Amino acid sequence: MQRPADHPEIPPRRIGVILVNLGTPDAPTPAAVRGYLKQFLSDRRVVEISPLIWQPILRGIILNTRPKKSAANYAKVWTDRGSPLAVVTADQADALQKHFGDAVYFSAAMRYGNPSIASELEKAKAAGCGRILIAPLYPQYSGATTATVFDEVARVMADMRWQPALRLLPPYYDDPVHIDALAKSVGEALERLPFVPDAIVASFHGMPERTLHLGDPYHCQCQKTARLLSEKLGRELVVTFQSRFGRAKWLEPATDSTLERLARQGKRKVAIFAPGFSADCLETLEELAIQGKESFLHAGGTDFAYIPCLNDSSEGIDMLEALIRRELAGWTNL
Repeated sequence: MQRPADHPEIPPRRIGVILVNLGTPDAPTPAAVRGYLKQFLSDRRVVEISPLIWQPILRGIILNTRPKKSAANYAKVWTDRGSPLAVVTADQADALQKHFGDAVYFSAAMRYGNPSIASELEKAKAAGCGRILIAPLYPQYSGATTATVFDEVARVMADMRWQPALRLLPPYYDDPVHIDALAKSVGEALERLPFVPDAIVASFHGMPERTLHLGDPYHCQCQKTARLLSEKLGRELVVTFQSRFGRAKWLEPATDSTLERLARQGKRKVAIFAPGFSADCLETLEELAIQGKESFLHAGGTDFAYIPCLNDSSEGIDMLEALIRRELAGWTNL
């Protein structure tokens, strides 16, 4: 049946995939960082304290003191194209687009900052995507990461009259394709080092310890990732947690104090990597590669190497392609 002449233009039907990562300020400036931190630290999933108590602390102290220091740290790793996290996530989407072709529409979004989940959902729908896979690039599940992506998607969908069908990429912390990709990437990096490490540290992003006791599976999933990877590499891994914030007790052992302890114990040569991050960012490039190295050498270490995340490497893209093809089964015959 022929469409009426005055019918509005309808784009060809496509499948959409939106890669989602944590977020980043728009620039390495105190003003941009302040806006980013305000959005990030106001999320009830991230800071589980009553807003009546937390918001005065956030607005009265943290947003007036932390942005300047954080902006200086961002400036150390900022690239000509922008924030490393945003750049790498966009490159991952571009690489996957080439693997899948025009039948699948790929884009990248940040949970906090830009490009936003709301803007990328709208673009996907305008591109003809009636079915969209939301892919949070967090191998391990946490309420403060994976769940808050789903929260934001639901919030945006609540205002859409014509909603697309959605699927959500599950955590892939123990998926064989993920472990294999990590093992290949880390193993080859270790072979290229000009020294043999006395210790290999797997540093995961930290979470308040109370989240573990409340039932968040993050800690257990980190430990399983490390165990499976250790078995695959045939090397012992020292598991640590980084990026502590505030006075609450966080998951331990802490990365910074562990690096210092290893040096004092005679472990003079260390390699470190971050298997909980899908893309390099401030927490890996500045906190581990720069601050971690400084503290380790200052404590007596002699050799330090940071091994990059999977990023848009061939191993990383092949892994994401395998995961995404699996989740698109039934939607496409690709």
